[in-house]
Amino acid sequence: MKITEADVVVPASVPNEQRETYIKNYLLATRNTGRLMLFAGDQKAEHLNDDFAGEADIGKIPDDDGDPEHLFRIAHQAEIGVFATQFGLIARYGPSYRDIPYLVKMNSKTHLDKGTERDPRSLALASFDDVLRLQKNGLAVLGIGCTVYPGSEHEAEMLAQAGQLFAKAHEHGMIAVLWSYPRGRGVKNDKDPHLVAGAAGIGAVLGADFVKVKQPKQGDVSDPALLKEAIRAAGRTKIVCEGGSSTKIDTFLRRLYDQIHVAGVSGNATGRNIHQKSLTDAVRMANAISAITVGDKDVAFALQVAEGKQSFRVV
Repeated sequence: MKITEADVVVPASVPNEQRETYIKNYLLATRNTGRLMLFAGDQKAEHLNDDFAGEADIGKIPDDDGDPEHLFRIAHQAEIGVFATQFGLIARYGPSYRDIPYLVKMNSKTHLDKGTERDPRSLALASFDDVLRLQKNGLAVLGIGCTVYPGSEHEAEMLAQAGQLFAKAHEHGMIAVLWSYPRGRGVKNDKDPHLVAGAAGIGAVLGADFVKVKQPKQGDVSDPALLKEAIRAAGRTKIVCEGGSSTKIDTFLRRLYDQIHVAGVSGNATGRNIHQKSLTDAVRMANAISAITVGDKDVAFALQVAEGKQSFRVV
């Protein structure tokens, strides 16, 4: 599914003199498809070292993953749309990986406070001027991302900050991606389909180009069709689904295919299911995900890519 410049809907928040830049960044990030394959590398703050050493849900995490540069090596070699991580990591490793398309994750928090004592609060770690400095130093920064926690007692502060940062991003022709996760003491079920749809609608309210949400569940059922309400609620803001914790490759790829090609979401944001592997396997997995997301390939083809029996390049 290829799109052209004429297919890109440019928000009115983008100045006329930045329209071409916005369209270029949008097409680069989506590999000329309108779908986003976002490789998420923001867990160094969010989950500390739990995601990078020790045991994962499917076994021991390879030693490769303990080094932050593992994320950049994957992004450099794999067929991704954009690599999302924090300003400090991009500033430190970006000069060695200038070909990677970056999305700066503006805010983060750790998982040490489980939300039982106080509601989550995630504020910016860098300013928008810092993002522009990365661009001026020759890095391919295509956009920014922010997390908000609807339902937190601090939601107003996070929503205001994200909205202002997204307006700045559009002012400079960049794309904006929202992580929208209902969370707080008042949130009883963060995967309730109706609540996930509400979280998706927040993306539209803040002017995001894409909004990342959790796969909703109805009771014990996790049916991709449950995403339909969220897709409607987000309107012209496109939905991408989180990858979640590491799971069996075939299970992950089948779920991804159904989310995109059955439910109709516009991409994925995957971290652990890629980087909790050796470099070779991580690159193969990223390419398998891209095969489904932007290559319109089926699960059988993607599995062959993940197993190293088939190759995939975005053309």
